Amino acid sequence: MIQLGRHADAEPLIERLERNGTKLDRAWMLATGARCRAMLLAARGDLKAAASTAQHAMEHHDGLPMPLERARTQLLLGQIQRRQRLKAAATETLREALAAFEGMGIPLWAERVRTELARCAVVPRRPTELTPVERRVATLAAEGMTNRDVAAALFISTKTVEANLSRVYRKLGIHSRAELGRSMSRSDL
Repeated sequence: MIQLGRHADAEPLIERLERNGTKLDRAWMLATGARCRAMLLAARGDLKAAASTAQHAMEHHDGLPMPLERARTQLLLGQIQRRQRLKAAATETLREALAAFEGMGIPLWAERVRTELARCAVVPRRPTELTPVERRVATLAAEGMTNRDVAAALFISTKTVEANLSRVYRKLGIHSRAELGRSMSRSDL
């Protein structure tokens, strides 16, 4: 619901998880409730509170034999840290989550983490060189995918796809998807 922008619908469900977790003293409910609360806070732009809440969720996960749920919370924490521009902390958190997903043999979640790690990369580059995320967005768009399909494939919003494509067009000096397809087929990228 949060990813769909239905925050008002998500709020009572999160409250119920938090309330029942406290009432029944269930660490899983407390961890999941805190992760969901952190996700909601991040979606609303309160990254400081989101990071604190995600850390609190990680504390609840420490006592649980649920590595998938722990890794999902680590992924969220890494995303929040990246948005806070804490690249080193985000990279460390995300690498731990990646190792967990790969160790459990869960490629879909591992790919989500790799996408986030690519967004954390701090590499000096020429102003016209594409970032790893811009390159992936451009490649998928050049293959004929719609912005919505690209967003779904990379686990980012459609607006993020549009922003990346705008930067790609500017960097490559192009104005259309047809030109993008021709540019992406050249080896100089």
